[in-house]
Amino acid sequence: MRTRLDHLVTSALQHGSAVPAFTCYDFTTAMAVVAAAEEAGRGAILLVAPKTAATPNGLRLIGALRGLADAASVPVAVQLDHATDLQVMADAVAAGADSVLADGSALPYEDNIALVRGARSLLGPDVVLEAELGGLAGDEDRAFGADQSGVAVAGLTDSALVEDFVSRTGAELLAVAVGNVHGKYKGEPQLRWDVLQDIAVRTHIPLVLHGASGIPAEELVKAAAMNVGKVNFNTELRTGVLATLQDQLPGHRSDGENLQGLLGHWNSSARTFAAQTLATLTR
Repeated sequence: MRTRLDHLVTSALQHGSAVPAFTCYDFTTAMAVVAAAEEAGRGAILLVAPKTAATPNGLRLIGALRGLADAASVPVAVQLDHATDLQVMADAVAAGADSVLADGSALPYEDNIALVRGARSLLGPDVVLEAELGGLAGDEDRAFGADQSGVAVAGLTDSALVEDFVSRTGAELLAVAVGNVHGKYKGEPQLRWDVLQDIAVRTHIPLVLHGASGIPAEELVKAAAMNVGKVNFNTELRTGVLATLQDQLPGHRSDGENLQGLLGHWNSSARTFAAQTLATLTR
């Protein structure tokens, strides 16, 4: 059942859990994620990258994801992730996205606020808005980047700005930078739980942790206790699928170009990762 993202996340936090969000570049991955969520009896979030949403086929994918969410037996939300272009936001919402991350984190502080307020004015009160304060290193669409060690390269969220930022933007969720990065980490992730704790006591809206791929499970389980209700995954999902396809491709080529069988392995890889993630974040 399609569910407002903020309601889904708030409900999970009330039970001491966080909701995983998975970037879906295709329908096969999305079906696997929803199947894992249904098997676990837990909600999930389907994310669409802005580069995807900026294309006609990307908008068709959003429409398909909305239909998938509507038909699911568990709560599912569809979100446009990391959007900076107001027109892309409007098109994605028209296509079926029910929430948007209006990401002005790379902009000066006042411009970041202006972007989120502009999104609210354009999209109206029924679209759930996530905003981001602080800068994450890396590229959410690529597994590799420059130096992605975490704290040393990411612009940590300034907790002193949180109350003002949330009040002036009206965002329902806040993505934070506490040493998390997009893509693969160089060495061990160095999350600043002290910074996250300080942010958590300054706002009542749910927090969001991006770049969760590669963060050990024993670390992720701490998130909900610090008001992190949404945790985003992309890199591990993609690299797992690609590794599976690389391993299975020769056999399926020799088996009469068995694409259907190969898609089955794709689905299994994504579903297994989603199931493990749901179990990690559920309490």
